[in-house]
Amino acid sequence: MNKQCFNPYLPSFEYIPDGEPYVFGDRLYVFGSHDRFNGKLFCLNDYVCWSAPVSDLSDWRYEGVIYRKTQDPMNKLGLYQLFAPDVAQGRDGRYYLYYTVSFSSVMGVAVCDTPAGSYEFYGYVSLPDGTKLWDKKGDPMLFDPGVLVDDVGSVYLYSGFAPKRGVPAFLTRGRKRSFNGGYVIPLEPDMKTVAGEPKLLFPKAGEAEGTGFEGHEFFEASSIRKIRDTYYFIYSSINGHELCYATSTSPTGDFKYGGTIISNGDLYLSGRSSDQEAYNYIGNNHGSIVQVGEQWYVFYHRQTNRHHYSRQGCAEPIEIREDGTIAQVEMTSCGLNNGPLAGRGEYESRIACHLTSAKGAGRYGVYFGNITFREHPYFTQSGKDREDNPTQLIANMRNGAAAGYKYFLMGDTGKISVCVRGSASGYMLVSNALHSHPFSRIPIHPSKEFVYYSSEKTSMPEGKQALYFTFEGSGALDFRSFVLA
Repeated sequence: MNKQCFNPYLPSFEYIPDGEPYVFGDRLYVFGSHDRFNGKLFCLNDYVCWSAPVSDLSDWRYEGVIYRKTQDPMNKLGLYQLFAPDVAQGRDGRYYLYYTVSFSSVMGVAVCDTPAGSYEFYGYVSLPDGTKLWDKKGDPMLFDPGVLVDDVGSVYLYSGFAPKRGVPAFLTRGRKRSFNGGYVIPLEPDMKTVAGEPKLLFPKAGEAEGTGFEGHEFFEASSIRKIRDTYYFIYSSINGHELCYATSTSPTGDFKYGGTIISNGDLYLSGRSSDQEAYNYIGNNHGSIVQVGEQWYVFYHRQTNRHHYSRQGCAEPIEIREDGTIAQVEMTSCGLNNGPLAGRGEYESRIACHLTSAKGAGRYGVYFGNITFREHPYFTQSGKDREDNPTQLIANMRNGAAAGYKYFLMGDTGKISVCVRGSASGYMLVSNALHSHPFSRIPIHPSKEFVYYSSEKTSMPEGKQALYFTFEGSGALDFRSFVLA
């Protein structure tokens, strides 16, 4: 089988959410937070970077650790996380990494001569007199940087945080903060000195009436791109699971709401809007867009392990129309493949783009969220957090649980096998849509070890097809892979 791209696009042991993708030279780099498998908080690991040649987006290379928590002078003991970063190339040709240490509301900057080298601490975003920006009680919250170096060399920092209930003062260095929405902050060419008055651009929930942002107000995850003569601001809305965009002809004002680019539960497609109607377990979302060759992509993330502290990056092709609009795209298993996967071979179950229980999916919120563990399937791996040995699978598939995969180019495939283990007894039903009539039934029997079970020879629909595996029976199973033969 030819080399293919899957979602998630990085190895299954890697948890890089909040992805900011950039093409520098002939490689695509993704900078993001670094979650820990089965972590109890967001972003517990140091920053690492992955890159791929623009000619082969399946060939991802681990660039190693690029910045450690302890390198920030305010975090020498490494007790606090490095939240979502962004990277921009300055007028001097060097690369600048922006981040906040947890909820400190202090924006740190590190610098490196190469995109994925070893970054060194450079300073904090500060006023001309050297005092840190927004470092007083009641000041707005600096959070989730998005950085743009414009065509003429002007530098803009976009930041803000607007949760419905704010953040307790004990998490913000004991200083109560204001949470008004998303701001733009002009910077000097030195990439860290504030060059003008910050301006509120994006309204928060409850203050957006008449703006066009109603129902999709700014929450977090600022990201900015310039495409031709238009500025695209990508952000996570108050709904959490979606990445939205707004556009303007100016980097500092008059942004108009554009729409949803992607939801990590495929909500808003086909009229579905409630958490329980999601086709995948939802949680926060963060990412951006990038052009590789002639194709544009959106990078986003999904949740794993029954909570939102072990997130993984995914990507989908998007189209920027002649009028500048972007239609919402669906989650797929093929993502960067730019087309269906081959209808032959063995595929890991982890590349499912849809995962639901018999009662639907739901939202991961606080650690336990609103998901009852016993009833729901989930993505997980064996062992502890690591940088090798992929072992990810879907666990706890019970009666009515379904894993969906989009898309495959089916031809003369006549046999399907699944690799499972567990106490389950029943059938794995295979169909081309969720809750549709199956074209194959694979008998499943209890086993403590992973075992392959196969269907009788069957006639599968040809052409571009989705595949859904739904368990029908008693007990629970772990689903490792499936084979199209």
